[in-house]
Amino acid sequence: MSTPSGVLVVGASAAGLATAEALRRKGYGGALTLVGDEPHPPYDRPPLSKQVLAGTWTPERAHLRTAEVLDVLDARFVLGDPAVALDVPTRTVVTASGLELGADAVVVATGVRPRTLPGQADLAGVHVLRSLADSLALREDLLVARRLVVVGDGVLGAEVAATARGLGVDVTLAGPQRFPLEAQLGPFVAGVLADLHAERGVRLRLGSAVTGLTGDGRVDGVLLDTGEVLPADVVVVALGAVPATEWLDGSGLTLDNGLVCDARCRAADGVYAVGDVARWHHDRLGFPLRLENRTNATEQAIVVADNILGAQRSYEPVPYFWTDQFDAKVHVHGTPAADAEATVVDGDPAARRFVVLHERDGVPIGVLGWNMPKQARQLRLHHLAPQAPLPEGRR
Repeated sequence: MSTPSGVLVVGASAAGLATAEALRRKGYGGALTLVGDEPHPPYDRPPLSKQVLAGTWTPERAHLRTAEVLDVLDARFVLGDPAVALDVPTRTVVTASGLELGADAVVVATGVRPRTLPGQADLAGVHVLRSLADSLALREDLLVARRLVVVGDGVLGAEVAATARGLGVDVTLAGPQRFPLEAQLGPFVAGVLADLHAERGVRLRLGSAVTGLTGDGRVDGVLLDTGEVLPADVVVVALGAVPATEWLDGSGLTLDNGLVCDARCRAADGVYAVGDVARWHHDRLGFPLRLENRTNATEQAIVVADNILGAQRSYEPVPYFWTDQFDAKVHVHGTPAADAEATVVDGDPAARRFVVLHERDGVPIGVLGWNMPKQARQLRLHHLAPQAPLPEGRR
């Protein structure tokens, strides 16, 4: 394998750190630099909506590695100084402070940024949840709040709603779907999740779009397209995220719902992408894919590290994510879809312990386990093995 004399990773979160660690494990001994926009050392994001928000973890516990382990990595960390430009021909990154960093290989791992509502920046009490600072600020507000409205019925919104209920806050979950996570879980399992939230005291105001916020200086309500206003002391906007690629404008790279890459996660000669920001061509599925989950960040980083070191590996994962809400641990493999046929193949939904197989035209496309992770993983290996072509699921 050829060995570059320097690798620059732009993004010092899970995907960026995993890339650096994979390079070292595989014997890369050259210069290694990680650039991050936050001042913190690399930390994990899934706990931000759960353990850190609930207060059961200190912020330091979310750190991915101790300072001693990071020292062993023998990498230069440039933190709190976001990248603002990339010159692709010379593979030179410019940071906000004016620092110019060049390398033989650049890995873009800048992740995503949360979507916002018009006017939310002008109102106190309105939060997004992406960073450690976001989680701590939201927790501070929730400890004195009476009424929280979560705008967004996807994974993050539902997790925040569950955590806030555990803190004793009056919670309303608003969004356009019939059930929370319907697009990710399919209607059957999403319906079970809706029942769980309702049983635990979450008010579900679903099936209507949010059009804005009300308040004078501080938020006091969420406006729906029906004209109804949901009263709120605190609001969390969890309407998904967009890839953080603005700093690549004018670079000549293809930007379309992420940094567009080939099957090897390569955006240009010597430029790769990994994690939430990467939109790469999935050869088995036959179309471009971008995944926002922790597992993908780690698995994709390993392939990118191999390819930097001279391999020619295509990245062809079976999509996977998990979510913890109340006492439910839901593990999702493949691409369950609203139009797929859902069959309970193990356990009992009434007992809140079951496995569902999703099929389209008789072909398995997804496996979902509710408090049965081992059984779901076994079924995934049987029906969705990487060597077997997956049918096209949700794009």
